[in-house]
Amino acid sequence: MKIATNGVRTLAKETPVPFLDLKSQYTGIRDEILDALRDVADSGTYILGPRVADFEEAFAARAGARHCIGVNSGTSAIHLALICSGVQAGDEVITVPMTFVATTWAISYVGASPVFVDVDPVTYTMDVEQVERKITRRTKAILPVHLYGQSADMGPLLELGRKHGIPVIEDAAQAHGARYRDQGSGTLGLCGCFSFYPGKNLGAYGEAGAIVTDDSQLADRMKALRDHAQSRRYHHSEIGFNYRMDAFQGAILGVKLRHLEAWTESRRRLAQRYLEGLEDFPLALPSEAEDRRHVWHLFVVLHPQRDLIRRELEARGIQTGLHYPVPVHRQEAYAHLNLGQGAFPVSEKIAAECFSLPLFPELTEPQQDRVILALQDVLGEVR
Repeated sequence: MKIATNGVRTLAKETPVPFLDLKSQYTGIRDEILDALRDVADSGTYILGPRVADFEEAFAARAGARHCIGVNSGTSAIHLALICSGVQAGDEVITVPMTFVATTWAISYVGASPVFVDVDPVTYTMDVEQVERKITRRTKAILPVHLYGQSADMGPLLELGRKHGIPVIEDAAQAHGARYRDQGSGTLGLCGCFSFYPGKNLGAYGEAGAIVTDDSQLADRMKALRDHAQSRRYHHSEIGFNYRMDAFQGAILGVKLRHLEAWTESRRRLAQRYLEGLEDFPLALPSEAEDRRHVWHLFVVLHPQRDLIRRELEARGIQTGLHYPVPVHRQEAYAHLNLGQGAFPVSEKIAAECFSLPLFPELTEPQQDRVILALQDVLGEVR
């Protein structure tokens, strides 16, 4: 891909390229959003209610699942999924250290222990070759993470789950609309957990999340648990939670869901432009596996001098992100696991070298070209 260079460096200094531009997205759907919020305000139903139910039905259909249970965050979604899959205190859940820490918070909330396997060096998702040797009699779930918008290699993981009688729960917080062998991410295992944090591909205007599943009994229990475990009003069959989705978020998500596919195609087009524009640069670039549909929640590249490059890009008006600089096994909160540096070398390398380039549906080609040219400048100076 050839990029015209005239005037680009001056523009980069004068007009910063944001890492994310949620205001631009809002501007394009402002009237739809305000109409939906007005309807909720007029209805007097502000928690759960028809707007949440409508979104749940639409999201389940889009994902390819029988049920969707709206909750207040992606963290809560994983927590309920683990409870309803039978994970209890003293159990073990196999997952990865290269993820946002909320994945393991949910494991800790139920009193279980995270058991880590490293990630694949190409897809950055769970290395399936390492999973079976970590299975013990205490293993009660496998929790792969569809990192950065690409599904983990679910086929072998599901086979392992069937072989050992262990449910597979998908952390699909970054994978709205992603696919694995023509099946929607989040719908392959027992259940899939989504986050609608504002910066996600499908983001609320606050906190929200959801679980999708084909299991009707699990769905019924999750709906009860999110609402104080009420089997009927003021009757509580077990310890429950206040994990309800509010109606304003359901309304917003219902509007934005109608645009998700167009936004996804824009992300995929922009990701391809990056791949073509950066192919000769001294960077480790991400890739899309042949049997998967990547939705490019993040476009993450690797370089040993990551911090210097980010500073130089910022000086040129290019904002970047960092996802994630400390793998979970190296977090102070999990020091009790006694997993030192070198325990998971691929995750540690990614954490030390990764940075995320601007990528959102409203990013213009001239903005993206400025990112590429700024990177070219910086990398030419880095030794």
